Amino acid sequence: MKRVFTLILLAFATAACFIGAPPKKTKPAAASASRKSAAVNAKPASASTARARYVRGRNGKLVRVASRRPAPAPSYQLHPDPERYQQIQQALADKGYFKGAVNGQWGDDSVDALKRFQADQKLDSDGHLNALTLIGLGLGPKHSGDVASAANGVH
Repeated sequence: MKRVFTLILLAFATAACFIGAPPKKTKPAAASASRKSAAVNAKPASASTARARYVRGRNGKLVRVASRRPAPAPSYQLHPDPERYQQIQQALADKGYFKGAVNGQWGDDSVDALKRFQADQKLDSDGHLNALTLIGLGLGPKHSGDVASAANGVH
């Protein structure tokens, strides 16, 4: 009788431990298999949803997976073309800073003229073209419509 009581008590104690314990987190075989075979379950992409992907969820239904965004445009500044350099040289010449030939060739004389103009305008006189310098010259930033030049203010 004492052994029976001990076995019953042990059974209740064991059951109480399993009932109160949180369930183990194991991945169901179907869920991990669906992640591995996402390419197999992917719907064909249309032109408007070029990167949309679908995987099978736990209930077996297709679930859309968020697509990755395309890489951002380069963050470096693009160099102006010779025509734009010529416009900048002409503006510097009109203001009396540039004495060389207005030919679109950006050399040391152009950089020196730009630095002197920037210093007189109380701008950062580093000799680099930026939006504030171009606005001060009366040219304003020129955008070609692409993201990199629009973000940096010079083309």
